[in-house]
Amino acid sequence: MLIHPDILLFLTQRMTIVITISFLLSRQPAVRRFFANGTTTREDVYRLIVIFGGLSIIGTYAAIPIDGALANSRVIGPVLAGLLGGPLAGFGAGLIGGVHRFAMGGFTALACAISTIAEGLLAGLIRRYHPEALNGMGALITGLMAETLQMLIILAVARPFEDAVLLVSHIALPMITVNAVGIAVSVMLIQDIRAQEEQAGALEAQKSLRIANITLPLLRRGLNESSAQAVAQVVKEMTDLDAVALTDREKILAHVGLGADHHLAGQPFLTRATEEALQTGGPVIASSQDEIQCAHLDCPLHAAVIVPLVSKDMPLGTLKLYRTKEVGIVDEELAKGLAHLFSTQLEIAELEQQARLAATAEIRALQAQINPHFLFNALNTVASYVRTHPETARNLLIQLGDFFRKNLREPSQFVSLREELAHIESYLALEQARFEDRLQVIHDIDPGALSCPIPPLLLQPLVENALRHGLLPLRDGGSVTIRARRQADDHIDISVEDDGVGMTPEKVAQLLVRNGATAGAASGGIGLRNVHERLCSIYGPDYGLRIESKPGLGTICALRIPDKDISLLMAS
Repeated sequence: MLIHPDILLFLTQRMTIVITISFLLSRQPAVRRFFANGTTTREDVYRLIVIFGGLSIIGTYAAIPIDGALANSRVIGPVLAGLLGGPLAGFGAGLIGGVHRFAMGGFTALACAISTIAEGLLAGLIRRYHPEALNGMGALITGLMAETLQMLIILAVARPFEDAVLLVSHIALPMITVNAVGIAVSVMLIQDIRAQEEQAGALEAQKSLRIANITLPLLRRGLNESSAQAVAQVVKEMTDLDAVALTDREKILAHVGLGADHHLAGQPFLTRATEEALQTGGPVIASSQDEIQCAHLDCPLHAAVIVPLVSKDMPLGTLKLYRTKEVGIVDEELAKGLAHLFSTQLEIAELEQQARLAATAEIRALQAQINPHFLFNALNTVASYVRTHPETARNLLIQLGDFFRKNLREPSQFVSLREELAHIESYLALEQARFEDRLQVIHDIDPGALSCPIPPLLLQPLVENALRHGLLPLRDGGSVTIRARRQADDHIDISVEDDGVGMTPEKVAQLLVRNGATAGAASGGIGLRNVHERLCSIYGPDYGLRIESKPGLGTICALRIPDKDISLLMAS
């Protein structure tokens, strides 16, 4: 009969087999994708049940017969499933492993089946109520608890009781120790995978920004065969992808790389996955030639990630990144990042087209705010944070997307002062990252003024003018103060003040005069003049922009807004 040290040695050997198989599974793209995202969708839970239920069966087959029972590493699969996917995943994987163990028979068959299910469920409950346990120490403690529970169940269920006591006395210490360590090692392996994927994601974000700097001007022409060809060529040259393609809602616009001899521009796309991406508005993975559905027998492309390009929540087309083998999580993140930036630029391009066709001053004013220099400065700022502060870079990208999406709001729609200030916050977050300690922003806002309806993009040009023309020329920067006060006559007084370089009275007088366009353009007057004209158009000539400035003392841009029902304002 084996003694404790022998059982410990043999179990350790068997446990390494289970961990090795777990490691090999982690190399598979589908499993890596789950580990990297840490998601627990219903589909992910089913995947976990199958993977770790199978791992539980392998742990049973790698067992050591002893005292009419099996010393094994079956618990590793269900506990990992529970820790990763919650109670349902742990229960499902435990059920698979438990039913298999029960079918093998023996006086502990029922006890082992019950304990396998219970251990998976226990780990799932720990995941739900103590998610911080998904680390090495938490996994070790969970493993110790789970295996202790198994020993208690064997004593309570297995009969004859004397044989159960003898068995537990031989296997308890080795199994509790070895399997708990195995679970902890497996969780640390998963954590390492996630760390690797996060690092790869940061590198892909930086790559996306470099590509965006080159391709964004190309998409200002909109999504057509010419711009799509140029964009696909840039993406292909700056990545190791096997092919890159762009489509509209019906046909291929461009295809660069392998398969370009038969994936021809102008042909209808055949991929069902492309249709799915357009319909759902989310990324889709084509993982085989059958899903790509290329009619060419020798097509080398076997997998693709397809992401929709969206403008105003409407899919305009897709970006498709191809591989000759499988696509990985890095390819997915690259595709999502590029698609988000391309979609933003396509929205800008669509708005520019509207501006050329529309005659309203509101459209021109809205378009004037989308400053390409600001975009590229923001992208460069984000790029500088990608390696050192990836979370900061991620937050800045979110702020950049929010800024441009709010910039594209229909000019006929009024917004609350609260929403306008939130828009300015997105802009200032990017500028403060660039200015660092050279910029101080002061908010002096009356809470009673926040609900006041105002035209969109009314204050952002004033803040931008204060930064670009008031503070940027100063070596040490300065401060911008945004004030809003509700007055007793149901008006809101709003001002944007800076302590920058200031202006002469002559320059101030030129800013709001249309025939002073040349001078105004040189000093930020186009944006200020558009704000002034919109105020006068909506509220009347008494509500125009007022500017006070002195050289070396800064500038104050002030305005009054009547807090009235919008329909009454528009009717008047």
